[in-house]
Amino acid sequence: MKNIRWIPKLVLTLLLGLLAVVMLVPILLTFTNSLMTEQEIGRNYNLLGQMIDVAKGGKDAFVNLKIIPDWLSFGQYAEVLVLTTKFLRMFWNSVALVVPIVAGQAVVASLAAYAFAKLRFIGRDKLFMLYLMTMLMPFQVTLVPNYIVIDKLGLMNHTAAIILPGIFGAFGVFMMRQFMAHIPGAYSEAAMMDGGGAWVIFWRIILPLAKPGLAALTVLLFVDYWNMIEQPLIFLQDSYKQPLSLYLAQINKDALGIGFAASALYMAPMILLFLYAESYFIEGVQLSGIKG
Repeated sequence: MKNIRWIPKLVLTLLLGLLAVVMLVPILLTFTNSLMTEQEIGRNYNLLGQMIDVAKGGKDAFVNLKIIPDWLSFGQYAEVLVLTTKFLRMFWNSVALVVPIVAGQAVVASLAAYAFAKLRFIGRDKLFMLYLMTMLMPFQVTLVPNYIVIDKLGLMNHTAAIILPGIFGAFGVFMMRQFMAHIPGAYSEAAMMDGGGAWVIFWRIILPLAKPGLAALTVLLFVDYWNMIEQPLIFLQDSYKQPLSLYLAQINKDALGIGFAASALYMAPMILLFLYAESYFIEGVQLSGIKG
């Protein structure tokens, strides 16, 4: 019996590996197809012709999913980055929206999480549960009151209508609070015995130990707000201010090759950020902190 205990683990490993391959195939196809010529992409993805063949009863009408291009072509990237100025403008619009949100929410979440996890005050747990309830509500539920508040503040069609609500999101507070709660209190008690105040404990002890949680929060927030659709679509009527996530659905109307290149460039910041913070991200998502 001991010799077959490894079989369930092997089956699980194979299933997870197969799932990983299935999830990576669309990303791989996006990058490899972005290096194909427009003619080759047209032959592989003649969607209109495939639909006509199927309507006529054809049985061999399938899209040819090729991974290796016949000829490497960077014309699509030149079209997107050089000849089409709108892509770069909306790319920097996304950066100008996402970076302040991620940085601001990381600061606010760290301070609020420290208060909820390490400081003692009346109504702390009840206030945290009330704060947590706002995270459980989808964006559609709070859309009308948010719209009214933003309109009354005169922030409609301004980037602050996206940035300010994002900075004070509840998800970051919840995640950082769960992480800081696992940091042993002995560190804080030792610092207090040495005369350290709440700010010293937070800045020199809690925050350095919470770096994995901050890294995980940064990656998750960046991905979430980099892909946002509803907020800019509602609060930014001027297309000149809208982010790349809204423009991406329109860029491949004329040519699939340009769409593949734009999608590859769109995914690149998220992939690079994850690879850079991978070790911290895995540890932070586990929310294990330091075991005391």
